[in-house]
Amino acid sequence: MSTQANPTSSKRRLLLASDNGDQSLELASILRSVSEVDTVSTSDLPDAPAGHFAGIVVDINLRSAESVQRVRNKLSSEAYRAMPRLFVLADALHHGSMQAWALGATDTIARPFDAEGILQRIRAAFPDTHGFDETDRGKTLNRGVAAAHEVMVKIFNKLPAGVPLKFSDIVAAENKILKAIKHSSLREWLTAVGCHHTDTYRHCLFVTGFAVAFAQHLGMREDDQRRLTRAALLHDVGKAFLPVAILDKPGTLTEEEMSEVRKHPRLGYDALAASGGFPPEMLDVVLHHHEVLDGTGYPDGLRGDRISDIVRLTTIVDIYSALVEARAYRVPFTHAKAFAIMEQMKDKLDPHLLQAFRPVTLGAY
Repeated sequence: MSTQANPTSSKRRLLLASDNGDQSLELASILRSVSEVDTVSTSDLPDAPAGHFAGIVVDINLRSAESVQRVRNKLSSEAYRAMPRLFVLADALHHGSMQAWALGATDTIARPFDAEGILQRIRAAFPDTHGFDETDRGKTLNRGVAAAHEVMVKIFNKLPAGVPLKFSDIVAAENKILKAIKHSSLREWLTAVGCHHTDTYRHCLFVTGFAVAFAQHLGMREDDQRRLTRAALLHDVGKAFLPVAILDKPGTLTEEEMSEVRKHPRLGYDALAASGGFPPEMLDVVLHHHEVLDGTGYPDGLRGDRISDIVRLTTIVDIYSALVEARAYRVPFTHAKAFAIMEQMKDKLDPHLLQAFRPVTLGAY
């Protein structure tokens, strides 16, 4: 089954890959209100799509190993690499979402369809052009990095000078950051922010990139992805109140300097709590991202179940980022070495989350 788009149309052009026959008719009808749509069965999905598409919508049975493998083989090719992918879920259950993200989904929608909601997702997920080329991807990546950098400036330059940080400052950046990593790649994000001259900025942006990629890999709902993005951006806000001489020291810190550094979670928490408007889970991450499961972390020595899931996740990406970043006093650890170090911390880190994080790290190289 196929329909041919008008090549002179100014609308988006989408490729709808479907194994669901008549069930896809409703979806195709919704899509046509904002897009030209070419519909093919997955068995007819071309190795390289003819013409320029803004993206691909995949409507298949994610419980069918045959359908999943067929789509995986096609979408893993170079021809589809840069194309945004919207997957249709039979329901909002976690398993289907996990499958979709494993196949490279940049967003998901679930039956039953909400037409207006789908159209909003289409406009957000796919550019309103004839294609999503490397220039589009580069612009999206640059906008995301610039938005994240602007948050860093507000944290480390303006906050110590008495300019309050607002929750709206973070919300304003999150869309651009999420979109940048969805439409480019974690590797490109790390390359773009890895050349930043300020170690503290670079670390926060690394953590943000890994956290967003991890959230997308886990198939988190969009709202949860946003929460994690905000938390990752802000996790080290307390370092804004530490002496620059300590933050930028090119060697090992003394005991006294380490004691100062360990104050940053509490300093950050107090600053945001005083500003008001920041959600509890963000304050939790700022205060507790150095807590570990065996109770040997700081500042509160939390143990086990007292450490929330969002903190456990942020702690993993925080430690990993620190290990693979270049520092003045050491070369970065390789992926394998960094992960081996973290696996030896089995009493400190959530083992299930750590193993779930492994595929994300592979995508960074």
